Amino acid sequence: MNLAEVQKIVNAKILWGENMMHVEVSTGFGCDLMSDCLAFAQPKCLMLTGLCNTQAVRTAEILDARAILIVRGKQPSQEMVALAKEKGLPLLSTDKLMFDCCGVLFKAGLEGG
Repeated sequence: MNLAEVQKIVNAKILWGENMMHVEVSTGFGCDLMSDCLAFAQPKCLMLTGLCNTQAVRTAEILDARAILIVRGKQPSQEMVALAKEKGLPLLSTDKLMFDCCGVLFKAGLEGG
C-alpha cells in the first residue's frame, strides 16, 4: 500500500512529504511507547503514534519506517516537522483514533508488524 492510499483511507493531512505519497509501506505499527516500537515494529512500516515530538522521528529513523501518521488530531511540534524534513520522512496527521486507523488500514490490506 502506498502513502496516497493511506492518506485517503484515514482522511489524513500531509504535514510534510507531498512528493513522497508514492512510497510503499509493507506493514503498520501503532503505538505511543517508542520502546515498544523499537522492540516490535518491522522495517519499512507505517508508524502510527500520538507522540508529537522529535523522539518519534528518531525512533522511526532507527526502525527504517517509511512514514509517520500522527493520530487523534494531535499537532506535531515545529521541531518534529523540521526533523522529519531533514530525515526525508513523510509526516501525516489524522483526527481518527489509533484503533480506528489500525482497523481500517488492516481491513484495506495493510498487514500488522
